[in-house]
Amino acid sequence: MRLSSATRIVDLGCGWGELLSRAVARTGAKGTGVDTDNLALDRGKREAQKRGIDVNFVCQSAADWKDSQDRAICIGSSHTLGGSRAMLQRLAEIVPKGRVLVGDTFWERQPTDIAQEMHGDDIPMLIDLVTMCRETGWEVLSLTTADQREWDNFESSHRAGLRQWIIENPDSPKAQEIREQLDERERGYIMNYRGLLGFAYLILGR
Repeated sequence: MRLSSATRIVDLGCGWGELLSRAVARTGAKGTGVDTDNLALDRGKREAQKRGIDVNFVCQSAADWKDSQDRAICIGSSHTLGGSRAMLQRLAEIVPKGRVLVGDTFWERQPTDIAQEMHGDDIPMLIDLVTMCRETGWEVLSLTTADQREWDNFESSHRAGLRQWIIENPDSPKAQEIREQLDERERGYIMNYRGLLGFAYLILGR
């Protein structure tokens, strides 16, 4: 990404801004994280304070961000900008000259009807995602994809906290309902899109 202390970088849909904070801590870049989740932003502020770094966290929709930047990050948040192509177009407006780090889903192969119903019609094949990058004025400087272990860890981490809560609160009236919801999500992942839905990381320049 070629960051320096003079670089202005925004992370759209940052969550608690872990990646952004690491970049700021390593390079001294001027970082701004944008998200609508106040709890995540509060966590990001606490973590940044612990690290002794200055990161600006803004509570607003990524779609409403207007200020131009030198660099941008948008990982797993293309839906907030209207899909993959719309995200790439929007990033071109925010970073008219520079680099962006994008993380987006794609189909490893033709999706089943059930998988497509679960995730919508807007997810492209990988070659189509790369083509969109070029058509919106970006050069693909780096392309990597998540492996199956990363996907499994990602999916498991979403359930782990509530699974542990069930273990610690087996007599709660909510325990069974939560367990059923977690089981349904786990079953859906294993049966319907594990090994089918991919995730790509791209560094793009213009």
